[in-house]
Amino acid sequence: MPRDQRRAQLLGAAREVFVAQGYHAAAMDDIADRAGVSKPVLYQHFPGKLELYVALLDASKNELLETLHRAMASTDDNKQRVIATVNAYFEFVDNDSGGYRLLFESDLPNEPVVRERLDRLTELCSQEVSQIIAEDTGLPPEESNLLAVGLVGIAQVTARYWLSAGGSIPREAAAELVAALGWRGIRGFPKRDGIPHA
Repeated sequence: MPRDQRRAQLLGAAREVFVAQGYHAAAMDDIADRAGVSKPVLYQHFPGKLELYVALLDASKNELLETLHRAMASTDDNKQRVIATVNAYFEFVDNDSGGYRLLFESDLPNEPVVRERLDRLTELCSQEVSQIIAEDTGLPPEESNLLAVGLVGIAQVTARYWLSAGGSIPREAAAELVAALGWRGIRGFPKRDGIPHA
């Protein structure tokens, strides 16, 4: 099997094990068994469990960022952008891959390399939202970023709650409900040209 295909296979098996068991309970033996390879093959690609976990964090982070980027680029209407942003988080947690558990429910948050990646994810997600808020309202970067972090936090926490509660509200309806909360707050800031939000 070509190296990149083997790596993808190993990452897929590792994701299943880490999502099901968490970092601490997962063993390299379990991951190798799940992938149907020997431990030496696993170690050829990843020197240890932490490196494998970090590679999965990076893949999950990129998946969320791509989903968020598509959402932000889907419209120029800021109300629709808020809806699309919140929906991106709901879509991400509703994905069968379980990647959100690695990012938002990690049992290794105090490991410096993991903490750095999780903090960077919040920063990158917030930056994209913050730019739109700053352009629309004329608020300084610090204030725009604080609002963006708040909106991203609301989206992440409510999406996770929605999933854990069994998703009795359809995903799109749940995302729109939460987006309405965010939009009602954001639209209260005057537009740069002094015209209030519609």
